[in-house]
Amino acid sequence: MAVTCDICGKGVSFGNNVSHAHNKTKRRWNPNLQNVRAIVKGQAKKIRACSRCIRSGAVIKAA
Repeated sequence: MAVTCDICGKGVSFGNNVSHAHNKTKRRWNPNLQNVRAIVKGQAKKIRACSRCIRSGAVIKAA
């Protein structure tokens, strides 16, 4: 399963852990995805949305 938001498409970012000795190892930042029952095209459906989309009101929650 892809780690992306179904609303905005936000996904994983990659970078480095940098130690005090300036050693670099690969790391990744995952988006804060939540499983939400939302209304999509008039139907209640389970989607994975990032917390920013939920907070901003881009997701209309199903009752």
